[in-house]
Amino acid sequence: MAVVIFFFVEQKLGYAWTTVAFLLGCLTSLLSGFVGMRVATFSNYRCTYSAKFGSTENGLSEAFNVAYRAGCVMGFGLVSFALLVLTILLAIYINWYVQSYNDFKTLFECVAGYGLGGSTIALFGRVGGGIYTKAADVGADLVGKVEKDFEEDSKENPATIADNVGDNVGDIAGMGADLFGSFSESTCAALVIASRSPSFYFQPAALYYPLLISAAGIVVCLFVTLIAYGKKDNDASMGAITGTLKIQLVVSSVLLTPALWFVAWLTLPTRLYGLADVERGYGAAVWCTCGGLWGGLIIGYVTEYYTSYDNSPV
Repeated sequence: MAVVIFFFVEQKLGYAWTTVAFLLGCLTSLLSGFVGMRVATFSNYRCTYSAKFGSTENGLSEAFNVAYRAGCVMGFGLVSFALLVLTILLAIYINWYVQSYNDFKTLFECVAGYGLGGSTIALFGRVGGGIYTKAADVGADLVGKVEKDFEEDSKENPATIADNVGDNVGDIAGMGADLFGSFSESTCAALVIASRSPSFYFQPAALYYPLLISAAGIVVCLFVTLIAYGKKDNDASMGAITGTLKIQLVVSSVLLTPALWFVAWLTLPTRLYGLADVERGYGAAVWCTCGGLWGGLIIGYVTEYYTSYDNSPV
């Protein structure tokens, strides 16, 4: 009912396109969560089996490979779904709606509903799953530990299953929807801000720069995953696994840096991607995106240092 009312209100205001984008965002967010839960239910017990009965000393390497491949399905699928739907949405809207510069600005305000739809589903997934799993966890602790003297997450405690179901909804479906919401909101925000400039109306290809950044990231990460996929040794230590993940972060950042410039060269005017004459603002877009890329890497390493039990602060 709320969606129907919202649709007619928007239609009255001349922005029914926002409702369409909002519903597409909701559907894509639901699809991301559904794929995540399907992958998780198929891979969780395989990961457990590999850890317990693997051919290596304690199966940790094999369990890591299973978990990593499952996570790649979720990550690549989520970004691919979001990118595909948003690209199609932009293509349809630009061809059907835009007649003047004012239409151009209004169009991207309507597209912002796509990110809002993703965040709405993420809210229900996170909050609903979180409340469910916490209630099951508290119930399992009160009954299992206090009355029956069970250990934590004992297989003899039925509430453990309910706790795992809630984790699957809140931490997997909710996480997928949440990540999709963050991705779509940040991309739509970049599009809305860029649409304020009249120059982009005469060079629409420039507006695809935020989308192509994500597309380049997918291609780069496909190659970087080979670092983990090719790990066939019997080193089952936690340090070797975390070291592999750290190497992947650095390699992906290094490879994505020239890819960002290439994407900017394809779409942006020279003053935004040219690396010469920086004092006049040349290369502003490339420098900003590279700053975000390497800033995120530095934040990740600083967080790792202050939270991992392998380092002195912990």
